[in-house]
Amino acid sequence: MSWPVIALIDFVTIISFENIFYPFQNQGLSVVISWIFLLFSYVIPYALISSQMSLTFDNQAGGLASWVKYSTNDTLGYWTSWMYWVQTVPYLVDVSNSVIVSFSWIILGNNSLDKKMSTFWFGILTFVIILIFILLENRLKNSLEILSLLGGGAMFIMSVLFVVMAAWAVIHGHHHIATQPFNWSSFKPSFSLNYFSTTGLLIFAMSGAELAAPYVSQMKNPKRDFPKAMWMLAIMTGFLTIFGTLALSMFFNAHTVQYDKKFKMNGPYEAFQLLGQSLGMGKSLMYIFAVVQALFMMAQLAVLLDASSRVFAGDVGDKFMPKWLTKKNKNGRPVHSYTLTVGLSLFLLLLTGTLPSIHSIYNWLLNINGIISPYKTCWVFVAFVAMRLQQEKFTSDYVFIKNKTGALIVGFWCLIFTFICATLGFIPQNVAIGTSEFNHQLWMNIITVIVLFGLGFLLPWLRKREAKKNGELDMDLNAE
Repeated sequence: MSWPVIALIDFVTIISFENIFYPFQNQGLSVVISWIFLLFSYVIPYALISSQMSLTFDNQAGGLASWVKYSTNDTLGYWTSWMYWVQTVPYLVDVSNSVIVSFSWIILGNNSLDKKMSTFWFGILTFVIILIFILLENRLKNSLEILSLLGGGAMFIMSVLFVVMAAWAVIHGHHHIATQPFNWSSFKPSFSLNYFSTTGLLIFAMSGAELAAPYVSQMKNPKRDFPKAMWMLAIMTGFLTIFGTLALSMFFNAHTVQYDKKFKMNGPYEAFQLLGQSLGMGKSLMYIFAVVQALFMMAQLAVLLDASSRVFAGDVGDKFMPKWLTKKNKNGRPVHSYTLTVGLSLFLLLLTGTLPSIHSIYNWLLNINGIISPYKTCWVFVAFVAMRLQQEKFTSDYVFIKNKTGALIVGFWCLIFTFICATLGFIPQNVAIGTSEFNHQLWMNIITVIVLFGLGFLLPWLRKREAKKNGELDMDLNAE
């Protein structure tokens, strides 16, 4: 794989045009300051940390789980593997929801999906899409690269076009800026509880650079090219978040958008619809975006299922996971991990069935990702800090910050910041504190995290029983 392909594969899993909508709704124009701050203090260090770790452990199949295993111990490596795999489940459900929404705009041409479809059928279709992609994952060769190139490339082009065309429309008087007043005070962060509790969603939107690690061995010259891929990734992410948000403020009032409960689900399509109308192109831009979005979301499903399954059974499974769970088919894929994916997806869909509407389901799944995904990301920095504390034991073709103290400061900063944002994410968003809806979603957040992470305690116990049943010896499940 060439480095642009690696960057696009990662870009597909990290951020899309729609990912800038919910931070924009939660924080208004002040999110521009948040994006700029995170780009330089978090995203670039994160990407370059991932470069060093990927090239340090370039012969390990487990990706992030291998980083933690070899920089700390087997037990923490297992927990990383489990958390990394299980955090993809709510995202898979979320992405499958987005596929349905994109096709609804292609078919209906408007935001009336919640009026045409019940929450029950929304859940059934989501489940069917997940099943279809799990089956396709084992049958279509090269689907990962093809879908990533089509989806990632097209989405980035559409995002750039939106920014450029929006600026052109305003400059030439075809559209008036919707956000009023549009001045420096509008960009000032509020530093309220809502502001800090929604920052986890920004981390969720920007994290995932380590997903490229398993593909290092497939590069011709990883020493030279992998850091290039990470820089390209950071630049693409920074452009989309900062300039994309500014473009949104031209079509949606940043001061009032937080009151639109359907904005997160329908905003991207409405944005291209408004842009097309401003330029006298009708709904054509919206339809083009809807097709690109459908391709992009299907590419995300393919990448997530592939990369997460590699991590799940790549390097740390034998001592902690039952053998039936890590068993691979003739294509080298851990098929039973897909079975578990289906089961946990069904659990989440049953849980979301307690919510009153499609858009509330969509919003809650986004919010739960803002909790679970940052907790997983913490392991990237745990591994980096552990490796740099004992750096004399490791060699790498690339070193991020040669000074040990400086590297540790950056590593600890990223770790602490990520953990705090993930924990604050438990606070339900877009609902009033103290209401029954707030309490309902708070309990849903707690139950989901307990079930998804808590299952990780069950697997070593099942492996131990399996070992005793099969008469295996020397199964030290409390290794190190």
